[in-house]
Amino acid sequence: MVKAQQIIDSELKQFEGLFKDAVKSNVPLLDRILKYVVKTKGKQLRPMFVLLSAKLCGDITQVTYRAASLVELLHTATLVHDDVVDEAAERRGFFSVYALWKNKASVLVGDYLLAKGLLLSLENKDFKVLEILSDAVKKMSEGELMQLEKSRLLNITEEDYFSIIRNKTASLLASACAAGAYSSSQDEGKTEQLRLFGENTGIAFQIKDDLFDYGSDDVGKPTGNDIREKKLTLPLIYTLKTVSSEERRKLIYLIKNKNKDKASVQVVIDAVKKAGGIKYAEEVMESYKKAALDVLEGFPDTASKEALAEMVKFTTERKK
Repeated sequence: MVKAQQIIDSELKQFEGLFKDAVKSNVPLLDRILKYVVKTKGKQLRPMFVLLSAKLCGDITQVTYRAASLVELLHTATLVHDDVVDEAAERRGFFSVYALWKNKASVLVGDYLLAKGLLLSLENKDFKVLEILSDAVKKMSEGELMQLEKSRLLNITEEDYFSIIRNKTASLLASACAAGAYSSSQDEGKTEQLRLFGENTGIAFQIKDDLFDYGSDDVGKPTGNDIREKKLTLPLIYTLKTVSSEERRKLIYLIKNKNKDKASVQVVIDAVKKAGGIKYAEEVMESYKKAALDVLEGFPDTASKEALAEMVKFTTERKK
């Protein structure tokens, strides 16, 4: 992401200042938690996509900075809530808000971040940006609930999987890119192209995330974690579709009843590797990466275009 960080270095610094101001609170407990959240947040990929998409379509404006802040506020809110749902003790190698402050504070902090994001747009009359990103919040909730339902029944198809990740993960990145494009161009055509670019990138990003479950590197979550949570991701869905009915019944039994047993989880991981589930998922990921890069080809050759292409490649080549 070197190119991206170079060409929007000053803009990222300006965004960081705005974001810190956006999460301040006069309530001491809330302010303490929010300072911890800011200190432990990740690579700021989504705000970078907002800024670069805006730069690709025109000039970065104050609307762009507010869109980037709204994206990061919404993303952070969903992560805080996700850790409550998943009862996750860690987030990016740090204790999660849930681990330190428990359920009530975590839910309320997530709600506060969501409200701050909405107010940021409403107070500045950024109605189109708010519409774009509110649609993402709706889709993210639908994706999470669909995954919850399918995990209970263990009957997820490949079509279901893509519906879930398109809503749960890709919708926010798609909306981030669309909001960035609209903030600098007010051009509906460019906005839709960047939305599609973000969606394809987001799907590739999620497949890469799912592949980490079958690797041996330290990526911030234990290997086999998705299996323990009964999440059927693309490598496993492909495996269940291609193995014999007897093998399928055995694997489903292990996922349903032995998902906390380390040896049983390893049996499932080995079966996925043997069936070619990882190779298949990697090929699908590459096809979405190519689709994202193909969208960019419709734009003039600029440093922003080059940086966005680099960001797409980073999502599929990253180590964590």
